[in-house]
Amino acid sequence: MLVYPQIVTGADLLRGIIKLDQLAPLLQRRGARSVGIVNSKMYGVRSFCKVMEKYGIQPVIGLSMNLELEDGTTTLLYAYAKDDKGYGNLLKMSSAISVREPETLPLKWLQAYSDGCVFICPMTDRSWNDKRSEETIHTIRKVCQTVYIGISRPGGVKHHAEDEIVHIAERTETTITAYHESRYIAEDDAFAFEVATAIRSGYKLNDPSRPQIDVFNAYVPEEQEFHKWFSNRPEWITTMAEIMLSCNAKLPPSRTLMPAFPVPEGQTSASLLKRNCEEGLIRRLGTVNPSYYERLRTELMVIENMGFSDYFLIVEDFMRFSKENGILTGPGRGSSAGSLVAYSLGITDVDPIKYGLIFERFLNPGRITMPDIDIDFADNRRSEVIEYVAKKYGKAHVAQIITFGTLSSKSVARNVARVFDFSNEEMTFLSRQIQDGHSKRLEESVNQSKALQDWIAMDPIRVKWFQAAKTLEGLPRNASTHAAGVILSPTPLVENVPLQNGGDDIYLTQWAMGDVEEIGLLKMDFLGLRNLTLMDRIQSMVYYDTGKELHYGDIPLDDAKTFDLFKKGDMTGIFQFESAGMRDALRLIKPDEFSDLYAINALYRPGPMENIPLYSRRKNNKETINYVHPQLEPILRETEGIIVYQEQIMQIAVQIAGFTMAEADLLRRAVSKKNRDVLRREREHFVRSAVQHNFPEHSATEIYDLIVKFADYGFPKSHAVAYSLISYQLAYVKANAPAYFYAALLSMTAGNQEKTMEYINEIRGKGIKILPPSIQKSKYSHIVEKGSIRIGLGAIKGVTPSFYNVVKEARTTDGWTTLFDFSVAIGATNFTEKTILPLIKAGALDEFGENRSVLLASIEAARNHAQFVSPDGDDLLHEIIYSVAKPKYSPGGSMPRFAMLEYEREVLGFYLSEHPAVEMKKTLGEQVVDLVHVPDVKERSIVKVAGMIREIKRIRTKKGEAMAFLTLQDETGELSCTIFPRQYAGMNIHLQELAMVQVTGTTEKRNGQPQLIVQQIVRV
Repeated sequence: MLVYPQIVTGADLLRGIIKLDQLAPLLQRRGARSVGIVNSKMYGVRSFCKVMEKYGIQPVIGLSMNLELEDGTTTLLYAYAKDDKGYGNLLKMSSAISVREPETLPLKWLQAYSDGCVFICPMTDRSWNDKRSEETIHTIRKVCQTVYIGISRPGGVKHHAEDEIVHIAERTETTITAYHESRYIAEDDAFAFEVATAIRSGYKLNDPSRPQIDVFNAYVPEEQEFHKWFSNRPEWITTMAEIMLSCNAKLPPSRTLMPAFPVPEGQTSASLLKRNCEEGLIRRLGTVNPSYYERLRTELMVIENMGFSDYFLIVEDFMRFSKENGILTGPGRGSSAGSLVAYSLGITDVDPIKYGLIFERFLNPGRITMPDIDIDFADNRRSEVIEYVAKKYGKAHVAQIITFGTLSSKSVARNVARVFDFSNEEMTFLSRQIQDGHSKRLEESVNQSKALQDWIAMDPIRVKWFQAAKTLEGLPRNASTHAAGVILSPTPLVENVPLQNGGDDIYLTQWAMGDVEEIGLLKMDFLGLRNLTLMDRIQSMVYYDTGKELHYGDIPLDDAKTFDLFKKGDMTGIFQFESAGMRDALRLIKPDEFSDLYAINALYRPGPMENIPLYSRRKNNKETINYVHPQLEPILRETEGIIVYQEQIMQIAVQIAGFTMAEADLLRRAVSKKNRDVLRREREHFVRSAVQHNFPEHSATEIYDLIVKFADYGFPKSHAVAYSLISYQLAYVKANAPAYFYAALLSMTAGNQEKTMEYINEIRGKGIKILPPSIQKSKYSHIVEKGSIRIGLGAIKGVTPSFYNVVKEARTTDGWTTLFDFSVAIGATNFTEKTILPLIKAGALDEFGENRSVLLASIEAARNHAQFVSPDGDDLLHEIIYSVAKPKYSPGGSMPRFAMLEYEREVLGFYLSEHPAVEMKKTLGEQVVDLVHVPDVKERSIVKVAGMIREIKRIRTKKGEAMAFLTLQDETGELSCTIFPRQYAGMNIHLQELAMVQVTGTTEKRNGQPQLIVQQIVRV
């Protein structure tokens, strides 16, 4: 009877490399009855069970662990779940191990969790101790009911102390079982496993100090082979089969595990939800139209009947916490914005009745699924909300969700190359040749690249690299925390899902999102949105400067200045509308009302964007709208006769065929899947219902075909409205308070040189003055100062928050007039070349009235002065000495303009002083392309650029011909230019470093980087 008791799968983060899609069909062909998983955590258990059951093989859920004995020593132990009780205890054992450091299970904990489990104590070379092994067996048997001694003969090789182990089994009256741990499938996968181990441990294969692998012949043997290994002990194999077949624990069925929200005495969750909604609706609207109460009653009835009242109260509670603590949240996300209950509770900020949003698109009694309210938070404060939820419901009831990073084609190529100790040039070559495409495998990349094929064929080592990389491709490499997912449980989570340590003292599940949701646990997405952080910064700056609160919800949605920005496509920094294609769509459509914005948002996607020109023509009265039937006009009027939203499909089904909204939602989902049988059934259903509602059959058929055509394209209107609201609010600030908008935007892009340059150029183009960093006026981030933007000290590379705090504490109302004053104020301990050099290079000390060269030359003198007068920033002695002998600056001459610009770019990432190219471009009579925009130009296009030659590299070709490479620089960036021999002779006269030139050439990319093939250079 063929069983495999110890399989370590690829889910165990390279401790095994077995892939289930290869293992399961292999075992099925061999006629295996049962197979056990023994990963070091419960990683991959659910998918293992489901795949094995699909192939008709009994899965056995197990775990391998290091058991910590009372004297502190450890021994390897396999635990298997015999029944449901044992399965629950495995969850607890795995969790207990994974939240400890080191990851071991103390003996007393084993005793607490041993019920329902079978244990095998394997006698490996690692665990064998001729003096202690017998004592270890006695100890484990005292705390566990069912224990076996495991003996392995990998490859038919006996353990050197097998006879003694047999005697220990006899003396301790413990049954022996055969066992064999498999970590890879085929015998020739052993090398790939060795590579995986090297990747996991961080060693290179040629490193003599790397740990030796103590796993041998860990493949999945044939039945005859296994029996041959134990030919003189067939009873051990029989015992092994009996153990496996006695383990009948199964994954528990999915069920809804909804937490209960704590409600006051005398209330139920449904009654509290109703009260909160009614109070919230009055707060929102003042006078409430009866239609709102009717909609509210309908939604509350559905929510209560589906058992989701607690869920809405939980979400309302942490949203209230967010608002009370000034944490900015989004107006809504996804279909939840279609709920009036969510709007009333303050979960969303979109009035679903005003915008024609549909509740059944979010929650449908005919589609029983857990509700899914995703919430956007300012990403710098998201963790505070998660911490609040964990504290309120208890650490044992809240966890974040794990996610696994896999070895993609590029990742596996580089990881395997690293442990092979390939050179940097080889690593660069691989990175260029292998691109991570959608589901593109490594073998496919090699097959499509002659260069890769030739490279591999040149060296047998590279052939081994390729084979190992193919074997490991797709395996999980590391675990991290899901960007948004948080689960909440009515009972301690460990009863349903294994846990491990996470960040911020919050547990992490050992199972990924799909597995966690399948169990029935409540998942909530707490998403961090950078644009909300941007809005939060703007809000804080406005309040700091004016004392007035900027309430985004009070912004009028018909502001002319704001729509002017949209019409011009002036969308830099505007959420969802920043791409070049989106800007073109805005300029084409010329939106003049909010409904245009969310329509464009929904249209600008592959497929629907084909309708953007049509939408534009109809909106701007250049084309008449012809409706298939007059009854479609009220539904499609807002989108110029085009089906844009999923909600419109539902409204058509209700209006034409008399469907309920719940039926209409099911129709929408069904036709979007494009299943031929489903389409036929739904066509009959729709047309029959339409005819019953006195609608002509041919028109009903025509409308159904229209629905099918647009079902794939339809976008949730609720999501489009909510996200367009964020876009509009940002655009409003940009149009009406641009300095605050840009100051916050620059602070958000610190470290991104390309974006910073883009924003700086736009700011200057709008006539907003950019003030240099000031040691006395700047804050850490950028601020608005009398309508101008003052660069923050934090923008200077090398200025840390702690150093800024020292400067801030040292500031006085009188200020500092010299470098020496400043050095004394912050003390010699803080006044060092490392801290002061970047400040001078950035111009932050220009207010002392000295040339930057002089300031650089005087750093040491100022530090010596501070060391003598005030080592720690004490001003008392300074005043006495300063009155006697005034310190003097060291001579430094004047700093060349080019050097000053280079220093600014070095420490700020952009040119603060005006670049010579700016003035030069003004004198040119023709348009030139800014260097930062050259990568956006179509390849092989002819362009004209202008700037300063920063660097020249002259070389000779193999034929002895002269040519050159230039680095051209303007105020936006740099560009590599190539002058080939044919052009070089006529241009050489113009080639001088720091020369200002206009260059005409052809764009192309070399190694993924843009460059210009020069055709003409003119000295300016």
